[in-house]
Amino acid sequence: MLSLALRRVVSRQFNNTPKVIQQRKICIATQLLSDKLFVHRDSAENNSDVPFEFTDKSKKRAEQILANYPEGHKSAAIIPLLDLAQRQHGWLPLTAMNYVADYLNVSPMRIYEVATFYTMFNREPMGKYHIQICTTTPCMLRDSDAIMNVIKSKLGIEVGQTTKDGLFTLSEVECLGACVNAPMEDLTEKDMEEILDSLKAGSKPAAGPRSGRKCAEPITGLTSLTSPPTGPGYGVRDDL
Repeated sequence: MLSLALRRVVSRQFNNTPKVIQQRKICIATQLLSDKLFVHRDSAENNSDVPFEFTDKSKKRAEQILANYPEGHKSAAIIPLLDLAQRQHGWLPLTAMNYVADYLNVSPMRIYEVATFYTMFNREPMGKYHIQICTTTPCMLRDSDAIMNVIKSKLGIEVGQTTKDGLFTLSEVECLGACVNAPMEDLTEKDMEEILDSLKAGSKPAAGPRSGRKCAEPITGLTSLTSPPTGPGYGVRDDL
């Protein structure tokens, strides 16, 4: 500990020295939170009293899935069986997870760990149409925020919410694997409005890029493979 005299000297020395205040600017981006809780909260639609059981068709499919795994490793079927349960029910309630746990004879916690980790599993009621908008770098640079705003404005919902008629659920997701078609897939605000109107009317919008591209070729036209391929023997010496 500094003595009283030394503390006075140090204090006097600092008081007589011009202070230079360094300011460090820290830019904090808006924190992007998942729209899904990692814990269960009982609701009228999702509680331990909600009935769930595989249909005969699902049971037959479940047996086919389990046949792919050797004895002693049936628990490896957790993901495909959860997917089967979700396809049957439309989403994955608590009782469906418990049912899969009993079906595989594993602890329910093993099921919860998987269901809360993978975003493909929806643990709350979903709309008939699940709209997933990518807002990561390529799509963000191509103004996916504008697409998101069109949806919010037209449907009157925020990310993680479902329209009152149960038709649409909106999610903000990571890369969907079509960066070259950003914002996936070559969407404009007008395109998004047309897609929503089509779905509301009960029709099915055409799949694929909205820009006229067939898939992921350059939007300005091909830069290679612009002529028919050469036949066998092209470039080979005549004496060979």
